[in-house]
Amino acid sequence: MREITVLDCTLRDGGYCNEWNFGLENARKIVAGLLAAGVGMIELGFLTDRVVRRSGVTKFRELTDFAELLPEKRRGKLFLAMLNCGEYDVRSLPPYDGSSIDGIRVAFHKKDAAAALADCRIIKEKGYQIFVQPMVTLCYSDEELARLIRDVNELEPHGFYMVDSFGMMKRKDMLRLFYNLEHKMKESICIGFHSHNNMQLSFANAQILADMPTNRNLLVDCTVFGMGRGAGNLNTELFLEYLNDSEGERYKINPLLRVIDEVLGAFYRKNYWGYSLPNYLSAMYNTHPNYTRYLEEKETLTVENMEEIFAMMQDEKRAVFDKDYMEALYVRYMTRGVANERNLQKLKEELCGKSVLLIAPGGSCEAEQEKIAAFSSQSGCISISVNFAYEGCRTDFIFVSNLRRFRSLPSDKREKCIVTSNISADQVYAQTDYQSLLNDTEMVRDNAGLMLIRFLVDAAGVKDITLAGFDGYTAQKTDDCPDRAVQAVVNNAIAAARNQGMNEVLARYAGEIPIYFLTEEKHLHVRRGMRKSIEAGQERRAACII
Repeated sequence: MREITVLDCTLRDGGYCNEWNFGLENARKIVAGLLAAGVGMIELGFLTDRVVRRSGVTKFRELTDFAELLPEKRRGKLFLAMLNCGEYDVRSLPPYDGSSIDGIRVAFHKKDAAAALADCRIIKEKGYQIFVQPMVTLCYSDEELARLIRDVNELEPHGFYMVDSFGMMKRKDMLRLFYNLEHKMKESICIGFHSHNNMQLSFANAQILADMPTNRNLLVDCTVFGMGRGAGNLNTELFLEYLNDSEGERYKINPLLRVIDEVLGAFYRKNYWGYSLPNYLSAMYNTHPNYTRYLEEKETLTVENMEEIFAMMQDEKRAVFDKDYMEALYVRYMTRGVANERNLQKLKEELCGKSVLLIAPGGSCEAEQEKIAAFSSQSGCISISVNFAYEGCRTDFIFVSNLRRFRSLPSDKREKCIVTSNISADQVYAQTDYQSLLNDTEMVRDNAGLMLIRFLVDAAGVKDITLAGFDGYTAQKTDDCPDRAVQAVVNNAIAAARNQGMNEVLARYAGEIPIYFLTEEKHLHVRRGMRKSIEAGQERRAACII
């Protein structure tokens, strides 16, 4: 009689949502909830020598580190860890004695299969249960898979997995892989299924697998609340409920609902996981989900743009994330347009030698609206809003380098738009080259405000520049941004890196032209100075960029 074993990997795969920093008490609550629910296998986290060990973080350097999460009584359950091939020297493992984890799952890319199986042999010889996890299993040809199965049969691990790393596995794909393994793999080896939910198929595929007429023991991975990178994983609570309905009452669901309510809900609100169009695209084009995240964080692309970039990728680059490759591809895509010179010379003549007010969509442009309106009304001042239509005062132009922002503009505003060449648009006032306005600081290379300053200095020869609404980046969505369409929602690390990049580039530009702040600065570091107001010769407080 076959058995379906549920393997929960919340503390490992869910860690992509919170940098594995669950906190010790939260991690213990998760383990206790899984034990109370009756889950058969619990993965406690990663085993890796590439971290500095911290309590409450589910990345572990030594087997003794797992002790903080292991219960006094194991109740017949197995406790596991995962290691990525090449990230841990398995020769340093002590022989299994039952005091720490019971088994290890070895994940690897196709190119590392031989090295991974060599590690598996060492781990098994030391007495641990071993599980073979070939990532992106669908990328193996029939011949490559048959060769891997032969090697795995010799190893005879506890389990061998079908791994749907990119959430692209359809029913027919899963069945083809399963029957291949069913007929060629030793009967003693469990067949496992690890899925991601990019196409919302995890639950459906798990049900199909559970209903298979087979005597083979099965392993099904899942996470509580579906916690996992991007679109997330198969939900433990949903799959257990399905097994209760189809296999007979066996699991308790309420302990997992308490875990969601008391622990995981807070992580979910801080860093959402679940279905999204970009994650769907990464599955459709069989690409690593980090590519999707990287493009999302640009905050410049529509879904159609992302799809076009994925279509440009080389097949051999899809499975493993290569940041430099994607950045080069992104720049190539964004610079494919050609500038339209119509009205450009007229614009340069109008701006030359003038004082220019730039209005960005930070919260201060609403909070200090009267100050901005008064300044912009002064004689000789030209005002330009950046990537949005500012309603607080008259603006002469709107500078747009972001197609998403351009599409959100009312059609009657486009006739005064200055757009960059990556935007294909008719009926705009002027269009200028995109690539020539980029800077060399990665996190803010194509920041629209910085691109506009570069244009004003190089092409227009303006006298000086005053900034309003340049508040920098925040790590959470707030109510202090006047235009909800342009709110940036980024994590703390990205926000800090972008603010640092803004300061560095603005400092360089301030060495070429006088740059001042009109509104109160927030996340950008400045030093106070004095500047003459155009209005009636009065002095006002301003902030000079360091």
